[in-house]
Amino acid sequence: MARLPQVAQGDDELRAQRAGRQLHGGRLTYAVLIVFTAGSLFPLIWTAVAASRTNTRLAQTPPPFWFGSHLFKNLRIAWTDANMGTALLNTTIVAGSIAAGTVFFSTLAGFAFAKLRFRFKNLLLLLVIGTMMVPPQLGVVPLYMLVAKLSWTDQLQAVILPTLVSAFGVFFMRQYLVEALPTELIEAARVDGASSWRVVWHIVFPVARPAMAVLGMLTFVMAWNDFFWPIIALTQNGSPTVQVALTGLGRGYIPDQSVIMAGALLGTLPLLVAFVVFGRQIVGGIMRGAVKG
Repeated sequence: MARLPQVAQGDDELRAQRAGRQLHGGRLTYAVLIVFTAGSLFPLIWTAVAASRTNTRLAQTPPPFWFGSHLFKNLRIAWTDANMGTALLNTTIVAGSIAAGTVFFSTLAGFAFAKLRFRFKNLLLLLVIGTMMVPPQLGVVPLYMLVAKLSWTDQLQAVILPTLVSAFGVFFMRQYLVEALPTELIEAARVDGASSWRVVWHIVFPVARPAMAVLGMLTFVMAWNDFFWPIIALTQNGSPTVQVALTGLGRGYIPDQSVIMAGALLGTLPLLVAFVVFGRQIVGGIMRGAVKG
């Protein structure tokens, strides 16, 4: 019996040593990672290669696989012809507003469905989830009629307001807060006299920050790349987003694919810059949310 504490202590030391070790992948792991990374980067690299060539060279066989000398010329043509400066500004406003609105309202709704008690809560949550099964194309005609009735056609609010909250965001935040937010913490705040808004601001938002970062990133990327509704609600000569502005590039009897690729590269670079700048914070938020206890 006297040896049991020593055995337990030895097991604790062994577990601590194992926990301190850094896991290393084998050659097969690195080979698979390299293949998948190359496959993921290939479309972006090919876009840059095509943007640096002429349309005549792109039509030849075999196609070019290295950069040419026409990159800055094609970028300048795409920037001018597509009015890319205005389009990038409009897209930043649209994507930023949609991401901020979705994160804010989805967090509030997710908290209500996760921790508050009210009548027909499960039924309302089922209805919210059910809207995810409805194809967005079915609502285009009534939505456009409403936008036209409000005289919002070719204005940015026609793209921002209909997508300020999403069913996916509500369900995502609800599922996260069910596990991450202790009910006892809310009850303790209520006992101390905290109002509902103070509970949300000082407890819910800090706890939900990792999930909010992930939802904001996903929503921003989806709003930036959205094409279907903006091409209906906006025009190229009014207040276009990047995706709408790109439809006017390379027009003619023979489309200039190199200029089109240059415009696509211009529309993709801001997302890459944003991920390089905020990627560490986003990944750190995901890891903080994944590690509990």
